[in-house]
Amino acid sequence: MTILRTYARLWTDDLDHALPLLKELTGAEPHLRMAFHAVELAAIGDFLVIAGPAEERAAYAHASATVVVEDLDAVQATLEAAGATITTPITSGPTGRFLYARHADGAEIEYVEWTPELVRQHGRS
Repeated sequence: MTILRTYARLWTDDLDHALPLLKELTGAEPHLRMAFHAVELAAIGDFLVIAGPAEERAAYAHASATVVVEDLDAVQATLEAAGATITTPITSGPTGRFLYARHADGAEIEYVEWTPELVRQHGRS
């Protein structure tokens, strides 16, 4: 079970307004950008920027980070063995598969298993 990347989540009303400063701070361009339901997402450096109206972003605000893993099934087994609660079961999305979990200590994290193509392109931070 390997962690490939960890993203700090940033919340904004407007993705295009947020990205110029992050480009300057990270010295990078976004390596992922997409719409997901009613929000827009961009990954740049070690940030995952989630943009859209506050009421739409609220659906994702319970998780404090996004962690990209090599094997989501193994992560789920490890989480459950450690007393975590899976709050969103494994679901397919545009980047691969994901789940949300509340650790026994109360921390909530999104775990994502990227598609093989994304792992080849952006796997290790």
